[in-house]
Amino acid sequence: MVTSIRVVVGIIASVVCVLLYTVPVLTFKRVIKEASVGEFSCLPYILALFSALTWGWYGFPVVSNGWENLSLFGTCSVGVFFELSFIIIYIWYAPREKKKFVVLMVSLIMAILCVIVSFSTFTFHTHQMRKLFVGSIGIVTSMSMYSAPLVAVKQVMKTKSVEFMPFYLSLFSLLTSLMWTLYGILGRDPYITVPNSVGCLTGILQLVVYCIYSRCKDPPKTHDDIEKVISELEVAASLEDTNGCKP
Repeated sequence: MVTSIRVVVGIIASVVCVLLYTVPVLTFKRVIKEASVGEFSCLPYILALFSALTWGWYGFPVVSNGWENLSLFGTCSVGVFFELSFIIIYIWYAPREKKKFVVLMVSLIMAILCVIVSFSTFTFHTHQMRKLFVGSIGIVTSMSMYSAPLVAVKQVMKTKSVEFMPFYLSLFSLLTSLMWTLYGILGRDPYITVPNSVGCLTGILQLVVYCIYSRCKDPPKTHDDIEKVISELEVAASLEDTNGCKP
C-alpha cells in the first residue's frame, strides 16, 4: 500500500517538476530571437545540470536498490535534457570568451561526476553506503542553491512589488517540494526528505511575502530598475526549477 502511494506521489511530483523545468524557455526564446546572450549568465544552468546529474545517478539502480527511485531518475533525466539544451543554445550565441568559460565549467562538472560515479561504484559495495555518499553530495548541492529563490523575496521586499515573483511559480515550487518530501518520507529516505523540507520552508516564505506585498500599491519603476530586477530574477528562476525538482 505504501509503495503504491509512493509511486503515485512520485508521478505527481515528476509532472509538476517537468513543468518547472520549462520555466527558462521564454528566456532562451529571447536569446534566440536577439541572437545574443547579452549579460545573461549560464552558470545557474550549469549548476542545475550538475544537480540533475547527481540526483539522477542517485536514482539509478547502481546506487538505489533496484528501481525504488524510478520517478526521481526519470525526472532528472528530463532535467538533464532541458539544462543541456539551454547550455547548448547559450554556447551557440555567446561570444568566444563566454563560450570558453561555459565549456570549461561543463567539462569540470562532468569530470567531478565521473569521479562520483567511479568512487561510488567501485569503492562502496552496498546500496546503503552508495546512497550515503551520493546522497550527501546531493544534499550539499541542493542546499547551496536555496539562496536563489530568496533573491525574489529580497526584490519584493525592496520594491514592495510582487511583479517579479509570480504567484503560481512560487506555489508550484512549494507543491513540488511537498511532493518530493512526502516521497522521501514514504521511502524512509532522508537524502530526499531533508533538502526538500528546506524547499518547503523557502516556498512558504515566498507565499507569505507574496500575500503581504500583493496588497501594496506598486511603486513606479524606471526602465533601469526593471532591467536590473529581471536580470537578477532570471538567475533565481533558473535555479528555482531545480530547487523544486531536486530532489
